[in-house]
Amino acid sequence: MLNKEDYLEPDCPFDASMWEQNEEKGMVPMDRITEKEDSLLARNDHPAAERLLLYWIEEARSLADRRGVFLLENELMGLSRKTGQKEKALAHMNAALELVPILGYEDTVSGATCFINAGTVLKAFGMAGDALPYFERALAVYREKLPKGDPRLAGLYNNMGLALFDLERYDEAMEVYGKALAVNSEIEGTEPESAITRLNMADACAMSLGFEDGEQAIRGHIESAWELLNAPGRKADGNYAFVCEKCAPVFEMYGYTAYAAELARRAEEIYSGGVR
Repeated sequence: MLNKEDYLEPDCPFDASMWEQNEEKGMVPMDRITEKEDSLLARNDHPAAERLLLYWIEEARSLADRRGVFLLENELMGLSRKTGQKEKALAHMNAALELVPILGYEDTVSGATCFINAGTVLKAFGMAGDALPYFERALAVYREKLPKGDPRLAGLYNNMGLALFDLERYDEAMEVYGKALAVNSEIEGTEPESAITRLNMADACAMSLGFEDGEQAIRGHIESAWELLNAPGRKADGNYAFVCEKCAPVFEMYGYTAYAAELARRAEEIYSGGVR
C-alpha cells in the first residue's frame, strides 16, 4: 500500500530568510526516511525516491527543521546527480550550501560531507575546476575530525582523483587514488569501492601513458578490480548493484566483455529482487 509521501510531489523552493522568521516546531524522522529511500534505490526506483524526499523536505520546512532540510537537500542533490538532472542538482546544492553557515557546520563533518556532495555535483556536470576547492575544504576537516581508517576519507580521495583526472592532472589523480586504496585496505567490506578506484587508476594510466605503453599497468588495475568485485563474502545489496552497473561499461571499454556482461547481469538480478 502506498503512503502519501510515496506519491505526492510538491515544489521545492528555498528561501534562507525563512529561518530568521520561524522557530523550530519539530523534526522529521530522518532515520526512517533514509531507510525508505535506501529500499527504493535498492530497486532502482529513482522517481519514487525523489517523491519521497520532496515530500519530507516540505514537511521539514513546515516544521522549520533546519537540520532536516539540510540533510534532505544533500540527499536530493545526490539523487539528482545520479539521474542526470543538472538544474535540480545545482538548485539542491546551493540550498544545502546556504544552510552550512546557518547551522554552524563550516568546520564539522556534516559540513564537509556537504562540500563533498557539492563538489561531486559540479564535477559530474563538467565543472571540475570549481569542484576541487570544495574537496580540498572537506579534506582539511576530515583529516582533523575523522578517525583513522574512516571510509568517508577514501570516498573523498576518490572524488578528488576524478576531478584531477578531468583537469588532466593524471599524476596527482593517481596519488590520491592510491590514498583511497590505502584507507579502504584497512576496512572490511570496501572491496566494491576499491574496485571503482582500480578502474579509475586504469583510466589515469591510459591517459598519461597511452594504451600501448600503459597496457601492462592498465591490465593490472582491471584484473585487480575484477578480483575485488568477486571478493568472498561480498554483500549482494543495492550498493553492490550500483557498483556493478557503474563498472560494467568500463570493463566493456577495455575489451573485457564477459566481465561487463556478468556485472550487468548481477546488477539486474539484485534490482529485480532475485538476490537477497
